[in-house]
Formats: sequence, structure tokens, C-alpha cells
Amino acid sequence: MNSNLMKTQAFYSRRRFISAAALAVSSTQLSFVNAINVNASDVVLRPNLNKNKTNSRFQSIKQIKAGVLDVGYAEAGSPQGPPVILLHGWPYDIHSFEEVVPLLTANGFRVLLPFARGFGSTRFLQKETPRNGQQAALAADVIAFMDALQIENAIIAGFDWGARTANIIAAIWPQRCKAMVAVSGYIVVDRVANRKPLPPKAELGWWYQYYFSTDRGITGYRENTNEFNKLIWELASPKWKFDESTFLKSAKAFDNPDHVEIVVHNYRWRLELEPGESQYEKIEEQLSRKPVIEVPSITVGSDFDGAVADGSKYKTRFSGTYKHYVLDGIGHNVPQEAPERFASIILEAAKMSGS
Repeated sequence: MNSNLMKTQAFYSRRRFISAAALAVSSTQLSFVNAINVNASDVVLRPNLNKNKTNSRFQSIKQIKAGVLDVGYAEAGSPQGPPVILLHGWPYDIHSFEEVVPLLTANGFRVLLPFARGFGSTRFLQKETPRNGQQAALAADVIAFMDALQIENAIIAGFDWGARTANIIAAIWPQRCKAMVAVSGYIVVDRVANRKPLPPKAELGWWYQYYFSTDRGITGYRENTNEFNKLIWELASPKWKFDESTFLKSAKAFDNPDHVEIVVHNYRWRLELEPGESQYEKIEEQLSRKPVIEVPSITVGSDFDGAVADGSKYKTRFSGTYKHYVLDGIGHNVPQEAPERFASIILEAAKMSGS
């Protein structure tokens, strides 16, 4: 693959498509968002003095039965602290937050990092359960996780799939979300909008989604998972010079018996090539109406988001206390590329919520 093609793929990002397409079909005018006079740059962070590139900070992974899953998760901080749930996406895992965690626990927070279905040590309880990657299922998993741990509400922050899950929880279960931080903004999937073709260069940014739409692509991803995912890391964050040990810590999470099925289903479901499950139809129906998020929220744009990085395309989706940041020079994996900045934004969201 030549460098010009890689740059083109990175430039025409998948988030631009999601945001622009979903917003294009909306006809509802919503109220302007409110701002809060607290800056993430004003939040004091205690530096992490114990960085180790070769060993995972998450030496102890816990397991808990929650909904249809036995969820693997890491936990740090005081059990009595206000909970923060950090949600990863694809092709990433909880190690994206490795340097974020100590900055939050040093400020008194209890931090929980669940592996999404199909990642790490998370497993399905029943072999008969469909390996479903649709957005409502991923969000329902987090609600079940909170129920299992008896967490009434939490600050929820994420990127990629994790940002979408944070959006959904804040919109559908606002009583469970004290505040939300979402990289790339409001990225709820609109399958109707996804039917509309894009200009060829924009379609190029979705090459992997179309690849997963073929038997060849499914086999290719299964046979070359790590190589494939490393390529996505490089395309999504072209300025981030991660080393092999950093990638390999996350790559362990892809060695999950359900990983390929969940990833492939997620993207095929978006194109209506695969059905969802009936138990999530009500949630998807609510999401199709593009519900406004009322909880205190901060969204983050980066180089990955291209023309929609400034947040103007989705700011009307937030009716409560709201702020948006643009991180120049940062790619898609914001928590791992800019951990101090991401942590400070979470702490600001906590202030916004009164935590």
C-alpha cells in the first residue's frame, strides 16, 4: 500500500461520514447548548511517575457475570470514589487508557475499564447467544455491567465504539450517566443515512467496512487480525509513533474466540447486511430519532475527524451543560496519544456534574 493511498484513507475518515450523514437527514431544530466556564487546562493533574512500556498496568483482571456476558474488567482507585467507566473501541482495548487511569485515581475516582464483547477476557455465558455487534447491544452490556456492580450512575467516557456507547447511554439512560465524554462527538449510527452513497474519495475511508462485507474479507481479517489492526492504528493516527510493545499489549485482547464475529457483525449490521436482535429493537427505534443528550457532556475532535472536528455539526444534539475541544495533531486514539489532556477533560466533566 503506497503512502498517498494511506494518507487519503486517513483523511477521509469514517467519523466524518457518520457525523455528516446522520446529521443530514435530521429535520429537527434543537436548542443551542449551554457552556460552562471551566477549562480542562485549569484542572491540576498529578503526573504519573511509574510508566512502564513493556508490562501492563492492569495486572489483575476481574470477571463478573453481567447480562449475557462474563465481563472482564480492570479496576483502580478507591471503591468509595465516584465511578468513572472508560470504554474502548475497535481495534483497541483497555490499554488505551493505561496512562489516563492514574491521573483519575490520584484525584479520588474509582475507575472501571470493561472489555467490550469480543475483546480480552469477556466471554458469552451461552454458546447459543448471537455474536451480535450492533450498537444497542454494546450499550446494554455496559448497563448490565453497572447493574452487576451495583453502580447507580457514573461518568462515562470513551472513543470509537466506546464513544458511541457513551452517547447511547447518555441519551437513553440519562439517569445512569452523571456526565459524558465522547471523542468524535455524537456518532450514533443511522442505518437509513448509511444507504446513501458518498463521493468516491469519501467511500475510500470505509474500505475495511466493505471488506468485511465479503467472505474474503471475513477470512482475511480472521487470518491477519494483528496485521490488519496495526494498519488501522497507523491510518487513524498517522502522527502517533507507537512502538511494537504498545501495540502487542492491546493485541492480546483480539485473541478472543468471538472477536472476529463481533467486529464483522458490527460493520455488516451498519450496512443492513446483518440483522440485529429483537430485544434491542426498542433501543434502536429510540436512537433512530436522534435523541438529544441532556447530561453534562464534553466532546472532543481530533485530526481524525477532518471537517467535523470543530463539533459544529452536532452541537445541537446536546441540550445540557456542554463543551467541545479540538486537539490538533492528535489522531483517533485520543486517550493513548494525549492521556493527560483526556484525563483533564474527564475531570472537567466531573466538575460539570458536581462530582
